Amino acid sequence: MALAQDGGAAAAAGASIGKGLAVVGAGLAVLGGGLGIGAVGKGALESIARQPEASGTIGTNMILAAALIEGATLFAIVVAFLA
Repeated sequence: MALAQDGGAAAAAGASIGKGLAVVGAGLAVLGGGLGIGAVGKGALESIARQPEASGTIGTNMILAAALIEGATLFAIVVAFLA
């Protein structure tokens, strides 16, 4: 009887640890996405400063890259919460 009760407590503790790790995973995904978008923005601004005549093309590519990074980040957050 005591073993069955201990197993339930261990399962509850494991579920709690799993939820905590999901939050950590989601936080790391957001951190990575933020750093990625920051790097894209930095590169785009430096490129526009060097070649102002190409600002339209650079801006379009920057927005596309930021959207792809944001999508991957959102996907990682969803996977972290579902796992």
